[in-house]
Amino acid sequence: MKKLLVLFFACSGFLVQAQKYELGEVTKEELAEKAHPTDPSAPAAILFSKGETFLQYSVTGDNFELVTEVEMKIKIYNKEGYDWANKTMKYYNDGQQKEMLDFSKAVTYNLVDGKIEKTKLKSDGEFTEEVNKYWKAKKIMMPDVKEGSIIEYKYVVRSPFISTFPDWQFQESIPVNHSEYTTKIPEYFIYNPNFRGYYTPTVTNDAATRSFSITSKERTGTRAVRTTFTTDKIDYREAVTKYVLNNLEALKDESYVNNIANYSAAVEHELSIIKYPNSPIKTISTNWDDVAKTIYKYDDFGPELDKTGYYDEDIDALLAGITSPAEKAYTIFFYVKSRMNWNGFVGYSCEQGVKKAYKEKVGNVADINLMLTSMLRYAGLDANPVLVSTRANKIALFPSRSAFNYVIATVNIEGANILFDATSKQAMPNILPTRTLNWEGRLIKKDGSSEPIALMPYTPSREVIMVTAELDKEGKLSGKARDQYFDYNAYIFRDRYENVKKESYIEKMEADYTGLELIEYEVEHDDPSKPVIETYAFNHNNTSEIIGDKIYINPLLFFARTENPFKLEKRQYPIDFVFPTEDKFFITITLPEGYEVESLPEPLAMSMEQNIGGFKYNIAQSNNKLQIIATVNINYATIPPDYYDTVKHFYQQMVDKQKEKIVLKKAL
Repeated sequence: MKKLLVLFFACSGFLVQAQKYELGEVTKEELAEKAHPTDPSAPAAILFSKGETFLQYSVTGDNFELVTEVEMKIKIYNKEGYDWANKTMKYYNDGQQKEMLDFSKAVTYNLVDGKIEKTKLKSDGEFTEEVNKYWKAKKIMMPDVKEGSIIEYKYVVRSPFISTFPDWQFQESIPVNHSEYTTKIPEYFIYNPNFRGYYTPTVTNDAATRSFSITSKERTGTRAVRTTFTTDKIDYREAVTKYVLNNLEALKDESYVNNIANYSAAVEHELSIIKYPNSPIKTISTNWDDVAKTIYKYDDFGPELDKTGYYDEDIDALLAGITSPAEKAYTIFFYVKSRMNWNGFVGYSCEQGVKKAYKEKVGNVADINLMLTSMLRYAGLDANPVLVSTRANKIALFPSRSAFNYVIATVNIEGANILFDATSKQAMPNILPTRTLNWEGRLIKKDGSSEPIALMPYTPSREVIMVTAELDKEGKLSGKARDQYFDYNAYIFRDRYENVKKESYIEKMEADYTGLELIEYEVEHDDPSKPVIETYAFNHNNTSEIIGDKIYINPLLFFARTENPFKLEKRQYPIDFVFPTEDKFFITITLPEGYEVESLPEPLAMSMEQNIGGFKYNIAQSNNKLQIIATVNINYATIPPDYYDTVKHFYQQMVDKQKEKIVLKKAL
């Protein structure tokens, strides 16, 4: 599946005339444009994005630093595009090592009475906020933005972290007319470019000669000390590489997408080699084993696993009399999950440290799950931490420490790995928060060795809906329903409605299904080891239609799928269902007195190729009752884009079948 991330298809762009891409070059024709030429539905478009990253010698730091300069020019077509007039950039700042970020040349242009009006960003439109103790963010909100405006700005980032080269994203969720990115790299460094997405940029290579000066001082004499300053000029070669893409269509989001940024056309650079003059060559590129070993040695990772004294007595008492490895693991997991409270911060590095977190009963992901791993090891279990990249974090194209931003625990029992995440009160063994379900993790053993471990679920999570209902002569429906959610379906229900009052949930459900009135609603969801069970009585006045002397009713009532979630002509990224599913419907409808069946939808059984999934649908009559049974299976968490047409067609057939009506007529 990972190969999907790096497939490239040659793409011929529109012919473009030679054009200068400079800030301040705004024309009346651009401002008067009402819609994008190739995507009239686009709320905005990037007229150009231009970036340059170079390494500059810093005299004060006595080292090179990364400097990235970016210029953007954006056209706003309608109100839905107003968000593109704001820009937020995060930058690292832990008080000691820090990046510097500055915005400039921020201007809004409007066409007023045939003249171009220019409004500059003022200080009250720029904000700085603290994201956490490591990161800050600057945000600009462009002034005087209207439908038709063009906004432009520049920002510069200076970073001491030369191994963390900025990513350049060519493609966005709106059209991009022109995007170019230039790197200027001194001969002392080799960075390997890695491409993401389905478009290959045009690449041109050049070279230049650059120089920097180093001033040194020397003191001579004993009584009369004299300081002599010497300046040395150092020349070096610089590799200049330019990447260009034109006329990029919007990368449109759709249902069942992981992180859309995984599939956007982009280039990312990996520092491979450092070769300073008169120094040995230093190889920086690593493999996943090296990355895992490095992380394990961090003070706020591996050593935290070895700390035990703070919980010994509690765990000894907790496990008294328990001998089964599985029972030990589950007991410790439930204990940590109930005791600890996640503060909302991710990361594989402890924030407070496991001892303090345990005492205060609160911590970040690493505090909680490294503590859990340590306790499992203390109990004599084969437990290890697993590095994870969350769904919000892009899947890495090459090994790096920044590829991971989360850690969970695993225990091997009788050759099978059981995954645990104690940050969520709703999680269960092998039922992880959905934020962690992202391809593969990296299991790290005590000796620092590591191996990949699958995170995606393979067994289907079920939902079983049972309904008994009666239809009256006016077409109104009344009945009782029982809805059972298993495994991930249960987790999502609990997670979504954990802090929602029953009255609010009833209101939402009634709003989602026009004509539905819930009565006697009850839900059993307190025990995460059991399925969630909803029971309710209901009245519904919108599942049938009376035309003449006939009643037309939807067999699946208000549970019917009425719209195909897959609408794109083509899709270049996988379909992500998160986990396999099996939905079953058992519905019994009692017919109104004086009516009989005129026609029923035909049964249907269909399946997709490669066992992707299937749909079974059948209606049977027994006296004055109709029994409807329907089953929908999706057998894989992720489906490659090659099968998009298959899945799209499958869903359309399913929607069409569920739209077919039962027709009742008055009995003779």
